[in-house]
Amino acid sequence: MIEVIINKCVGCGACVQACAYNAITIVDGVAQINHYACTLCGACISACAFEALFMKRESYSSVNKEDFKGVWVFAEQRDNEISPVVFELLGKGRELADKRKADLTAVLFAHNADVLVEELIACGADKVIYLNHPQLKDFADQVYTDALIALAEKYKPEIILAGASNIGRSFIPRVAVKLHTGLTADCTGLDIDPETGNLMQTRPAFGGNIMATILTPNHRPQIATVRHKVMVPFPKDNSRKGEIINEEYAFADKEYPVKFLESIKEEGNLINITEADFVVSGGRGLKEAKNFELLKQFADLIEGAVGASRAAVDAEWIPYPHQVGQTGKTIKPKVYIAVGISGAIQHLAGMQSSDYIIAINKDKDAPIFKAADLGLVGDLFEILPIAIKRFNQ
Repeated sequence: MIEVIINKCVGCGACVQACAYNAITIVDGVAQINHYACTLCGACISACAFEALFMKRESYSSVNKEDFKGVWVFAEQRDNEISPVVFELLGKGRELADKRKADLTAVLFAHNADVLVEELIACGADKVIYLNHPQLKDFADQVYTDALIALAEKYKPEIILAGASNIGRSFIPRVAVKLHTGLTADCTGLDIDPETGNLMQTRPAFGGNIMATILTPNHRPQIATVRHKVMVPFPKDNSRKGEIINEEYAFADKEYPVKFLESIKEEGNLINITEADFVVSGGRGLKEAKNFELLKQFADLIEGAVGASRAAVDAEWIPYPHQVGQTGKTIKPKVYIAVGISGAIQHLAGMQSSDYIIAINKDKDAPIFKAADLGLVGDLFEILPIAIKRFNQ
């Protein structure tokens, strides 16, 4: 933080004029810093002719990186079924572990899910740390946080990877804070720096306009969450053998303020958009919620799933699980059909890896056409009925 040397400050106000954030005032002839408003830009220090301001840097203790070894993948499960993103993480984790000449360990929180252990080994894990407890059957933030922290402090992994799912985004930041280390969220690329051995964590920044590579050079473990459909899964091999470590944690000794009551699934036989080969997404051009029925008809004909832009979800035309984009889901279908979607950068970040992109929009200058392999300029309410009729023939 920026501090004031009181016996040097003359209250001239030069620092006040230099501060673009109104973080400095003169009180009783002495500069006062509002540390909540201060951005540490240092303009006030440069403006002070009396050297009455200085940057006070907090000291931190780095860790002995030699104490940390191995790559961990948090094996997220729901209803005793491994989440698809975990298999992608095992594929990338296998690559990272081989470069670090270390073991790849899957960490499984579940209850009576022994069959999942063998599946994780078949999909690339050398070891599986299995915490089997009734309280871990369903996700709860603080329960999962405490358990993973306890294991990390015991085994000291060098790298922890988790899916950028609702579960991963919810509790992994808590883990990073309590382990006093960094976290890079929503990564789309991971690699090892050959010179330092640090994990290079790449993610979109500034709305996807640039790709930023982030390092955690002084602290361990290095933690990253990774979006679904951006990594290649490890080829499953049922003949693989691995070590199973059965762990325990004393949940009974803690009273948690939040308890899991029940899980209510969305009604309807809906296809998960992250797994679908064909996705038909609607945006603001659909005008109102009832018009999503048109998309559902078309999606059913091609055995696809219905997606949506953030604008459509924010308008409450369709639930959030259908949202595609930077704040929704990242998908990679064989064919992505964008209907009435303008193509904001945030939306493109979630679907631009699709094998083939078709765009339908009446605005010929819509940004979506720049990403599309095939563009149809016209009224979606005329084009979709024709397509539905053709597929019905």
